[in-house]
Amino acid sequence: MASRSPLVCASNCLQNILFRDAFTISRVLTCYQPVRYRKRSSRHPEWFVRRRVKSFDEGLTQENKQFIKDLTVEQYKNKPSPLKEEPLERGEWDLGTRRTGVLALKIGVIPQWRKDGTKIETTLLQIIDNHVIRYSPPEKFAQSAGWKPWWGRKYGSVVVGALSCEPHLFSKEYNNLFTEAGVPPKRKMTRFLVSPNAAIQPGLPLTAMHFRVGDYIDAQAKTIDYGFQGVVKRHGMKGGPASHGGTKWHRRMGGTGGGGNMAGIWKGKKMPGHMGADWNFAKGLRILRINTKYNVLYVTGTTPGGNHCYVRIMDTCLPNRRREIQNEPPMPTFYPEDVTDPIQEEYIDETLFDFKEPSIEYIDEESNK
Repeated sequence: MASRSPLVCASNCLQNILFRDAFTISRVLTCYQPVRYRKRSSRHPEWFVRRRVKSFDEGLTQENKQFIKDLTVEQYKNKPSPLKEEPLERGEWDLGTRRTGVLALKIGVIPQWRKDGTKIETTLLQIIDNHVIRYSPPEKFAQSAGWKPWWGRKYGSVVVGALSCEPHLFSKEYNNLFTEAGVPPKRKMTRFLVSPNAAIQPGLPLTAMHFRVGDYIDAQAKTIDYGFQGVVKRHGMKGGPASHGGTKWHRRMGGTGGGGNMAGIWKGKKMPGHMGADWNFAKGLRILRINTKYNVLYVTGTTPGGNHCYVRIMDTCLPNRRREIQNEPPMPTFYPEDVTDPIQEEYIDETLFDFKEPSIEYIDEESNK
Protein backbone atom coordinates (compact mmCIF):
# COMPACT_ATOMS: atom_id res chain seq x y z
CA MET A 1 0.00 0.00 0.00
CA ALA A 2 1.30 3.43 -0.90
CA SER A 3 2.24 5.73 1.95
CA ARG A 4 -0.32 8.42 2.70
CA SER A 5 0.03 11.70 4.47
CA PRO A 6 -1.24 11.68 8.10
CA LEU A 7 -3.14 14.91 7.49
CA VAL A 8 -5.00 13.38 4.55
CA CYS A 9 -6.03 10.42 6.66
CA ALA A 10 -7.09 12.72 9.47
CA SER A 11 -9.54 14.51 7.20
CA ASN A 12 -11.48 11.26 6.75
CA CYS A 13 -11.76 10.56 10.46
CA LEU A 14 -15.51 11.10 10.54
CA GLN A 15 -16.02 8.57 7.75
CA ASN A 16 -13.82 5.81 9.15
CA ILE A 17 -14.63 4.92 12.75
CA LEU A 18 -11.58 2.69 13.07
CA PHE A 19 -9.28 5.68 12.88
CA ARG A 20 -6.24 3.81 14.14
CA ASP A 21 -6.09 1.68 10.98
CA ALA A 22 -6.19 4.72 8.68
CA PHE A 23 -2.52 5.49 9.31
CA THR A 24 0.33 3.75 7.55
CA ILE A 25 3.18 5.82 9.01
CA SER A 26 4.82 4.54 12.19
CA ARG A 27 5.65 8.04 13.48
CA VAL A 28 1.99 9.01 13.61
CA LEU A 29 0.96 5.70 15.21
CA THR A 30 3.31 6.47 18.08
CA CYS A 31 1.90 8.74 20.78
CA TYR A 32 4.54 11.08 22.14
CA GLN A 33 2.49 12.02 25.18
CA PRO A 34 4.70 11.19 28.20
CA VAL A 35 3.26 8.31 30.21
CA ARG A 36 5.95 7.63 32.81
CA TYR A 37 5.55 11.01 34.43
CA ARG A 38 5.68 11.92 38.10
CA LYS A 39 2.74 10.52 40.01
CA ARG A 40 1.23 12.39 42.94
CA SER A 41 -0.49 9.30 44.34
CA SER A 42 -0.38 5.56 43.77
CA ARG A 43 -4.08 5.18 44.51
CA HIS A 44 -6.62 5.28 41.74
CA PRO A 45 -9.49 7.79 42.12
CA GLU A 46 -12.98 6.57 42.90
CA TRP A 47 -14.19 7.11 39.34
CA PHE A 48 -11.32 5.10 37.80
CA VAL A 49 -12.32 2.52 35.19
CA ARG A 50 -9.91 -0.14 33.98
CA ARG A 51 -9.05 0.86 30.43
CA ARG A 52 -6.80 -1.71 28.80
CA VAL A 53 -7.15 -5.47 28.66
CA LYS A 54 -4.28 -7.90 29.01
CA SER A 55 -2.53 -8.50 25.72
CA PHE A 56 -2.87 -12.01 24.39
CA ASP A 57 -2.43 -13.74 21.03
CA GLU A 58 -5.65 -15.25 19.75
CA GLY A 59 -4.02 -16.75 16.68
CA LEU A 60 -6.32 -14.87 14.32
CA THR A 61 -5.54 -14.80 10.62
CA GLN A 62 -5.77 -11.70 8.46
CA GLU A 63 -9.17 -12.85 7.18
CA ASN A 64 -10.44 -13.20 10.76
CA LYS A 65 -9.20 -9.74 11.71
CA GLN A 66 -10.78 -8.18 8.65
CA PHE A 67 -14.07 -9.90 9.44
CA ILE A 68 -14.03 -8.48 12.99
CA LYS A 69 -13.35 -4.98 11.66
CA ASP A 70 -16.18 -5.18 9.15
CA LEU A 71 -18.51 -6.51 11.84
CA THR A 72 -17.55 -3.62 14.14
CA VAL A 73 -18.29 -1.06 11.44
CA GLU A 74 -21.71 -2.58 10.76
CA GLN A 75 -22.46 -2.71 14.47
CA TYR A 76 -21.82 1.02 14.99
CA LYS A 77 -23.68 1.96 11.82
CA ASN A 78 -26.87 0.40 13.17
CA LYS A 79 -26.31 1.44 16.78
CA PRO A 80 -28.90 3.87 18.19
CA SER A 81 -27.62 7.41 18.50
CA PRO A 82 -28.94 10.21 20.74
CA LEU A 83 -28.71 12.53 17.71
CA LYS A 84 -31.76 10.80 16.23
CA GLU A 85 -33.82 12.04 19.17
CA GLU A 86 -35.09 15.56 19.66
CA PRO A 87 -32.09 17.93 19.97
CA LEU A 88 -31.45 20.00 23.05
CA GLU A 89 -32.60 23.60 23.11
CA ARG A 90 -29.85 25.93 21.91
CA GLY A 91 -29.14 28.87 24.18
CA GLU A 92 -27.98 32.41 23.48
CA TRP A 93 -24.36 33.50 23.95
CA ASP A 94 -23.28 36.18 26.43
CA LEU A 95 -20.04 37.20 28.13
CA GLY A 96 -20.64 34.68 30.93
CA THR A 97 -21.17 31.74 28.60
CA ARG A 98 -18.76 28.86 28.92
CA ARG A 99 -18.79 26.57 25.89
CA THR A 100 -17.27 23.12 25.59
CA GLY A 101 -13.70 22.72 24.40
CA VAL A 102 -11.99 20.27 22.06
CA LEU A 103 -9.03 17.89 22.12
CA ALA A 104 -6.28 18.48 19.59
CA LEU A 105 -2.86 17.16 18.67
CA LYS A 106 0.03 19.58 18.52
CA ILE A 107 1.66 19.27 15.09
CA GLY A 108 4.42 21.83 15.47
CA VAL A 109 5.39 25.48 15.10
CA ILE A 110 5.72 27.23 11.73
CA PRO A 111 6.14 30.90 10.77
CA GLN A 112 3.49 33.08 9.15
CA TRP A 113 3.77 36.58 7.71
CA ARG A 114 1.48 39.55 8.01
CA LYS A 115 0.74 41.85 5.11
CA ASP A 116 3.26 44.42 6.38
CA GLY A 117 6.02 41.77 6.29
CA THR A 118 6.10 41.04 10.03
CA LYS A 119 7.05 37.44 10.81
CA ILE A 120 5.12 35.68 13.57
CA GLU A 121 5.34 32.17 14.99
CA THR A 122 2.17 30.07 14.98
CA THR A 123 1.37 26.68 16.49
CA LEU A 124 -0.58 24.11 14.47
CA LEU A 125 -3.26 22.25 16.44
CA GLN A 126 -5.22 19.51 14.68
CA ILE A 127 -8.66 18.55 15.98
CA ILE A 128 -9.04 14.86 15.11
CA ASP A 129 -12.19 12.78 15.46
CA ASN A 130 -13.75 14.64 18.40
CA HIS A 131 -17.18 13.62 19.71
CA VAL A 132 -19.25 14.57 22.74
CA ILE A 133 -19.42 11.51 25.00
CA ARG A 134 -21.56 12.73 27.87
CA TYR A 135 -23.28 15.83 29.20
CA SER A 136 -24.15 16.29 32.88
CA PRO A 137 -26.31 19.24 33.99
CA PRO A 138 -25.14 21.30 37.00
CA GLU A 139 -27.41 19.56 39.53
CA LYS A 140 -26.20 16.12 38.42
CA PHE A 141 -22.57 17.14 38.07
CA ALA A 142 -22.51 18.48 41.64
CA GLN A 143 -23.24 14.94 42.89
CA SER A 144 -20.43 13.28 40.90
CA ALA A 145 -17.15 12.11 42.39
CA GLY A 146 -14.99 14.48 40.36
CA TRP A 147 -16.81 17.68 41.36
CA LYS A 148 -14.83 20.34 43.22
CA PRO A 149 -16.55 22.70 45.70
CA TRP A 150 -14.83 25.82 44.33
CA TRP A 151 -16.44 25.22 40.92
CA GLY A 152 -19.83 26.11 42.38
CA ARG A 153 -23.15 24.75 41.17
CA LYS A 154 -23.55 26.93 38.10
CA TYR A 155 -21.58 24.75 35.67
CA GLY A 156 -22.28 21.37 34.12
CA SER A 157 -19.71 19.08 32.52
CA VAL A 158 -19.11 17.77 29.02
CA VAL A 159 -16.89 14.76 28.34
CA VAL A 160 -15.14 14.90 24.96
CA GLY A 161 -13.33 11.98 23.35
CA ALA A 162 -10.83 11.88 20.49
CA LEU A 163 -9.40 9.19 18.18
CA SER A 164 -11.72 6.22 17.74
CA CYS A 165 -10.29 2.70 18.20
CA GLU A 166 -11.40 -0.93 18.04
CA PRO A 167 -13.56 -2.04 20.98
CA HIS A 168 -11.55 -5.24 21.58
CA LEU A 169 -8.53 -3.16 22.61
CA PHE A 170 -10.32 -1.92 25.74
CA SER A 171 -12.08 -3.45 28.69
CA LYS A 172 -15.83 -3.97 28.89
CA GLU A 173 -16.19 -1.30 31.58
CA TYR A 174 -14.41 1.25 29.41
CA ASN A 175 -16.50 0.42 26.32
CA ASN A 176 -19.70 0.93 28.34
CA LEU A 177 -18.77 4.59 28.83
CA PHE A 178 -19.55 5.25 25.15
CA THR A 179 -22.92 3.49 25.00
CA GLU A 180 -24.87 6.69 25.60
CA ALA A 181 -23.13 8.57 22.79
CA GLY A 182 -23.35 5.70 20.28
CA VAL A 183 -19.72 6.16 19.14
CA PRO A 184 -16.71 3.79 19.22
CA PRO A 185 -14.37 3.90 22.23
CA LYS A 186 -11.92 6.77 22.18
CA ARG A 187 -8.22 6.71 22.85
CA LYS A 188 -8.31 9.96 24.84
CA MET A 189 -11.02 11.63 26.90
CA THR A 190 -11.23 14.86 28.84
CA ARG A 191 -13.83 16.98 30.63
CA PHE A 192 -14.85 20.62 30.24
CA LEU A 193 -17.02 22.81 32.42
CA VAL A 194 -19.94 24.37 30.53
CA SER A 195 -22.69 26.78 31.44
CA PRO A 196 -26.33 25.60 31.19
CA ASN A 197 -27.02 27.70 28.06
CA ALA A 198 -24.18 25.84 26.27
CA ALA A 199 -25.56 22.33 26.89
CA ILE A 200 -24.61 19.99 24.06
CA GLN A 201 -25.98 16.63 23.01
CA PRO A 202 -23.89 13.41 23.28
CA GLY A 203 -22.71 11.93 20.00
CA LEU A 204 -22.27 15.33 18.32
CA PRO A 205 -18.99 15.74 16.37
CA LEU A 206 -16.71 18.70 17.10
CA THR A 207 -14.55 20.18 14.34
CA ALA A 208 -12.32 23.19 13.77
CA MET A 209 -15.43 25.21 12.87
CA HIS A 210 -16.21 25.25 16.58
CA PHE A 211 -13.97 28.34 16.58
CA ARG A 212 -13.61 31.27 14.21
CA VAL A 213 -10.72 33.30 12.86
CA GLY A 214 -9.95 36.09 15.30
CA ASP A 215 -11.16 34.22 18.39
CA TYR A 216 -8.98 34.00 21.49
CA ILE A 217 -8.45 30.60 23.08
CA ASP A 218 -6.72 29.02 26.06
CA ALA A 219 -4.55 25.94 25.50
CA GLN A 220 -3.72 23.47 28.27
CA ALA A 221 -1.28 20.57 27.99
CA LYS A 222 1.40 18.73 29.91
CA THR A 223 4.85 20.23 29.61
CA ILE A 224 7.77 18.23 28.25
CA ASP A 225 9.07 15.68 30.76
CA TYR A 226 12.79 16.24 31.43
CA GLY A 227 13.07 13.88 34.38
CA PHE A 228 15.33 14.67 37.35
CA GLN A 229 17.34 17.84 36.68
CA GLY A 230 19.71 20.06 38.61
CA VAL A 231 19.21 23.66 39.65
CA VAL A 232 21.06 25.11 36.65
CA LYS A 233 18.63 23.59 34.14
CA ARG A 234 15.54 23.47 36.36
CA HIS A 235 15.69 26.95 37.90
CA GLY A 236 18.30 28.75 35.77
CA MET A 237 20.81 29.23 38.58
CA LYS A 238 24.31 30.39 37.78
CA GLY A 239 26.25 27.63 39.48
CA GLY A 240 29.81 27.87 40.75
CA PRO A 241 32.96 29.23 39.11
CA ALA A 242 34.25 27.46 36.04
CA SER A 243 37.89 27.66 37.26
CA HIS A 244 40.08 29.04 40.05
CA GLY A 245 38.99 26.90 42.94
CA GLY A 246 35.74 25.52 41.53
CA THR A 247 36.50 21.85 42.09
CA LYS A 248 33.37 19.71 41.81
CA TRP A 249 31.21 22.78 42.33
CA HIS A 250 30.49 23.97 38.77
CA ARG A 251 26.72 23.29 38.74
CA ARG A 252 25.85 23.23 42.42
CA MET A 253 23.23 25.44 44.06
CA GLY A 254 25.28 26.83 46.93
CA GLY A 255 23.98 27.38 50.45
CA THR A 256 20.53 26.10 51.34
CA GLY A 257 19.85 27.53 54.78
CA GLY A 258 21.05 30.31 57.04
CA GLY A 259 21.74 30.57 60.75
CA GLY A 260 20.23 32.54 63.61
CA ASN A 261 16.58 32.43 64.57
CA MET A 262 15.45 31.38 61.06
CA ALA A 263 17.95 28.55 60.73
CA GLY A 264 17.04 25.68 58.46
CA ILE A 265 15.76 25.21 54.95
CA TRP A 266 12.67 27.26 54.13
CA LYS A 267 9.67 25.76 52.44
CA GLY A 268 9.67 26.30 48.69
CA LYS A 269 13.46 26.43 48.41
CA LYS A 270 14.53 25.85 44.80
CA MET A 271 16.39 22.57 44.66
CA PRO A 272 17.11 19.78 42.18
CA GLY A 273 14.13 17.59 41.35
CA HIS A 274 11.70 16.42 38.72
CA MET A 275 11.26 18.88 35.88
CA GLY A 276 8.28 19.00 33.53
CA ALA A 277 5.24 16.72 33.04
CA ASP A 278 2.99 19.29 34.73
CA TRP A 279 -0.26 20.78 33.43
CA ASN A 280 0.30 24.30 32.16
CA PHE A 281 -1.82 26.98 30.47
CA ALA A 282 -1.17 29.33 27.56
CA LYS A 283 -3.93 31.95 27.63
CA GLY A 284 -5.07 34.55 25.14
CA LEU A 285 -3.85 32.85 21.94
CA ARG A 286 -5.46 34.27 18.82
CA ILE A 287 -6.59 32.10 15.92
CA LEU A 288 -5.11 33.47 12.70
CA ARG A 289 -6.01 30.70 10.28
CA ILE A 290 -8.35 27.71 10.08
CA ASN A 291 -8.07 24.81 7.64
CA THR A 292 -11.45 23.07 7.49
CA LYS A 293 -10.24 20.23 5.27
CA TYR A 294 -7.76 18.91 7.84
CA ASN A 295 -9.27 20.59 10.96
CA VAL A 296 -6.12 22.55 11.76
CA LEU A 297 -5.96 25.74 13.84
CA TYR A 298 -3.12 28.25 13.43
CA VAL A 299 -2.75 30.06 16.76
CA THR A 300 -0.27 32.74 17.77
CA GLY A 301 2.63 31.87 20.04
CA THR A 302 3.43 28.44 21.42
CA THR A 303 1.53 25.98 23.58
CA PRO A 304 2.85 23.74 26.36
CA GLY A 305 4.06 20.25 25.56
CA GLY A 306 6.07 18.69 22.76
CA ASN A 307 4.95 17.75 19.28
CA HIS A 308 2.24 15.06 18.97
CA CYS A 309 0.96 15.71 22.51
CA TYR A 310 -2.68 16.20 23.44
CA VAL A 311 -3.83 19.80 23.92
CA ARG A 312 -7.08 20.96 25.53
CA ILE A 313 -8.49 23.96 23.66
CA MET A 314 -11.28 26.15 25.03
CA ASP A 315 -12.56 29.72 24.81
CA THR A 316 -10.34 32.16 26.65
CA CYS A 317 -11.21 33.18 30.20
CA LEU A 318 -9.43 36.57 29.98
CA PRO A 319 -12.09 39.27 30.43
CA ASN A 320 -10.45 41.84 28.14
CA ARG A 321 -10.12 39.33 25.33
CA ARG A 322 -13.72 38.19 25.70
CA ARG A 323 -14.93 41.78 25.38
CA GLU A 324 -13.25 42.02 21.98
CA ILE A 325 -15.64 39.43 20.56
CA GLN A 326 -17.89 41.23 18.08
CA ASN A 327 -19.94 38.39 16.61
CA GLU A 328 -21.44 35.63 18.71
CA PRO A 329 -19.67 32.26 18.36
CA PRO A 330 -21.70 29.21 17.27
CA MET A 331 -23.82 27.91 20.12
CA PRO A 332 -23.24 25.36 21.51
CA THR A 333 -21.06 24.35 18.54
CA PHE A 334 -21.03 24.64 14.76
CA TYR A 335 -23.89 23.06 12.83
CA PRO A 336 -23.54 22.76 9.02
CA GLU A 337 -27.18 23.71 8.51
CA ASP A 338 -26.55 27.12 10.12
CA VAL A 339 -24.70 28.39 7.04
CA THR A 340 -26.11 28.77 3.55
CA ASP A 341 -22.85 29.41 1.69
CA PRO A 342 -20.46 26.50 1.03
CA ILE A 343 -17.75 26.06 3.64
CA GLN A 344 -14.38 27.27 2.41
CA GLU A 345 -11.28 25.15 2.71
CA GLU A 346 -9.36 27.89 4.54
CA TYR A 347 -10.28 30.96 6.55
CA ILE A 348 -7.44 33.47 6.97
CA ASP A 349 -7.25 36.56 9.16
CA GLU A 350 -7.42 39.85 7.31
CA THR A 351 -4.03 40.91 8.70
CA LEU A 352 -2.34 37.69 7.55
CA PHE A 353 -0.78 37.45 4.11
CA ASP A 354 -2.25 34.78 1.85
CA PHE A 355 0.43 33.22 -0.35
CA LYS A 356 -2.16 32.52 -3.01
CA GLU A 357 -2.19 36.25 -3.69
CA PRO A 358 0.66 38.05 -5.49
CA SER A 359 3.18 39.76 -3.23
CA ILE A 360 4.74 42.07 -5.86
CA GLU A 361 3.10 43.49 -8.94
CA TYR A 362 5.07 44.97 -11.86
CA ILE A 363 3.23 47.45 -14.08
CA ASP A 364 4.55 48.23 -17.53
CA GLU A 365 4.31 52.01 -17.88
CA GLU A 366 4.74 51.93 -21.67
CA SER A 367 1.75 49.63 -22.15
CA ASN A 368 -0.44 51.98 -20.09
CA LYS A 369 0.37 54.98 -22.25
